[in-house]
Order: sequence, then C-alpha cells, then structure tokens
Amino acid sequence: MKLIVNNELLDIFKDLLNRNLTLTEWSEIESCDEFQTDNFCGGFDATEMEFCFSYYDKNKTEYWFQKSLNDLKDIANGKMTEFQIRLAE
Repeated sequence: MKLIVNNELLDIFKDLLNRNLTLTEWSEIESCDEFQTDNFCGGFDATEMEFCFSYYDKNKTEYWFQKSLNDLKDIANGKMTEFQIRLAE
C-alpha cells in the first residue's frame, strides 16, 4: 500500500528537520513515540538508525514505515510525495 504525504505528516517531518540534529544526536535522544498525531505515532529508533512510524487509516488499521533523515528531506522538499507502507505485524 502507498501512503500519500499529507500536511499532518509534513508538519512532523519539518519539525524533525528543524531540530537540525545528526544521526548520532538523534540516537542519544531516541524516542519511539515522540510524535503523536491523529494518524501517526513514531520517532527515532537507534537500532534502525531511522525514523519509525505507525500510520492509522480511517478504519484504525495500523501500518508501519520507516524513513531515513535523507528521506525526510526529500519529502519535506516535495521530491517524494508518496511511499510504500506495510501492514503492521
């Protein structure tokens, strides 16, 4: 399934990018549920060294995705407008 980037997700990613932290700094303040909105919950995972999120659709079905810091930049800049997500296990 593909997720189309919306304003809710853009706001989260822009907040992450505005902190201007390195991967090392993110790993030191790791928090898997730092960002919680109506449809998204997630944060940085030091094991994966990426941002890991759950997405909940209108039926409250949970999907997972993870993105690198570079992916976040591409999404915030409009270079990536959709991406694959997978059903939570």
